[in-house]
Amino acid sequence: MSRRYWPAVSGMSAYAENLLRHLVRAGHEVTLVSQYRGDEAGRAIYGGGPPPPDRVPHGVPVHALEARGEQAVSRGEPADFEADVTEMTATVLRLHAERPFDVLHAQYAYPNGLAVLRAARAAGLPAVVSVQGGDGHWVGTCCDTHRDLVRAVFRHAPALLIGSPSFAAEVSARHGIDPSRFTVVPGATDAERFAPARPLGRIGEPVVLLYHGRVDARKGVLDLLDAVAGLRAQGVPVRLVISGIGPDLELTAARVAELGLAADVDLLGMVGYDRAHEVYAGADIFVSPTYAEGFSNTILEAMATGLPVVSTDVVGVRDCVRPEENGLLVPAGNAEALGRAVRRLIDDPALRRRLAVQARRDVEERWSWPVVAGQITDVYQGLSVDVPEIVDPPVDPGCRFLAAPHLL
Repeated sequence: MSRRYWPAVSGMSAYAENLLRHLVRAGHEVTLVSQYRGDEAGRAIYGGGPPPPDRVPHGVPVHALEARGEQAVSRGEPADFEADVTEMTATVLRLHAERPFDVLHAQYAYPNGLAVLRAARAAGLPAVVSVQGGDGHWVGTCCDTHRDLVRAVFRHAPALLIGSPSFAAEVSARHGIDPSRFTVVPGATDAERFAPARPLGRIGEPVVLLYHGRVDARKGVLDLLDAVAGLRAQGVPVRLVISGIGPDLELTAARVAELGLAADVDLLGMVGYDRAHEVYAGADIFVSPTYAEGFSNTILEAMATGLPVVSTDVVGVRDCVRPEENGLLVPAGNAEALGRAVRRLIDDPALRRRLAVQARRDVEERWSWPVVAGQITDVYQGLSVDVPEIVDPPVDPGCRFLAAPHLL
């Protein structure tokens, strides 16, 4: 069960598609249940609508659930996550009655993880919850209701998968959870789809910088614009390609105009996963100035493509980008440092090639889907079925996500 799937442009969508594909290849029978936003506001932020059949790996039935409770915001009402949890739980139990499952796997701890644990308790099934980003960084910092519920998921899931040691440490400390509750299974990418299109380390004129992902201030996209403005002021010719949509797309466009960067920045808008490799292939350097990750799919895609990477020394990034070995790291929120790192790569062809070669090797050996899918199925084999009851606490009307549920 996923919180998002295509056409929603999200790391969760890419993760779910690749996991489904490799589970099918390994001979498992898999069913996908995915939420989606069908309203205009939701589609504008991530993309939306039910999963298209041609994007679901062969043989996987898909059951699309419109997040009607979340979409209450489109009617000027607070989001009703509880209604969505109830519908997800009932859907899983209905499908289990029609064709029994052996394991339930939730992608995202709340609301999906809660729904899966309730279904698992009712059906007497083992369950896995993957913690993948916002469910560790943001959920539970918003109000008492979500703090209590996400902590219940963390405490009671038979297995918790998380993408990196630093992310596990942050979640454990924030929510008072025993770190041993988490099984670290790293992120992964499709190393066949994302592959070098030219000799590693080669750059063009002007140098093309790529930002690919959610256009969100929490991803540092505004810092990157400031860095590009600084490089231009130094006479360094660069072109920035921003690929994606998100909650801060309009703010980003306004900042481009404010900084006078219209001739230097291309805003591509939504780019489907089936075309993402083409966007990477047209870039010289990948920049991810993010403030926090679970484990960055886009960084792995860039590494697989053979692009030298500049990112930030934050949770979920420092576990895959090793400074001076397979990329460069700078402090989050520091546009000057970001610009210096980019200029260093532009000026040093040997460094560009060395970082790119090592990054591609790391993806092949550690972060490709055949490697990681095997780690996930190993977890399935050792699960218990002991899931206690989790009772809803009163809804906290002060939760900031009731007005902006897409940020949860």
